[in-house]
Amino acid sequence: MAAGEQQSRDYLRRHRIPELLHRLGALLLYHRPERPREFLIQALERVKAGKRAEGEYPHLMDETNLAAMFGLLDVVGQGHITPAQHREALKTLGLSTEGLQFGDDVNITLDVFKEEV
Repeated sequence: MAAGEQQSRDYLRRHRIPELLHRLGALLLYHRPERPREFLIQALERVKAGKRAEGEYPHLMDETNLAAMFGLLDVVGQGHITPAQHREALKTLGLSTEGLQFGDDVNITLDVFKEEV
């Protein structure tokens, strides 16, 4: 791989551009707005405001969806899931698992799951 190509990949990864594009695409498909460009502009403005703690970050899933997803992972109803299940759920949603600080002996509760997602 050429040095310029690797630098480009590093740039995209460092600024988490693939994740952002994936989320924006998912929002478009979920909401299917009549005016997709305006919708994307508004979503990016909410991301910008959310990063400054001035507004709510645009979410694809609400609390009910997250609770249902957690319930699918917690098949026996223990009230918690494993860190491995948590990581796989984040990956499935297209979210980054970098920086997760959970050891393998930790139980992930619904509240922790919601916060992370």
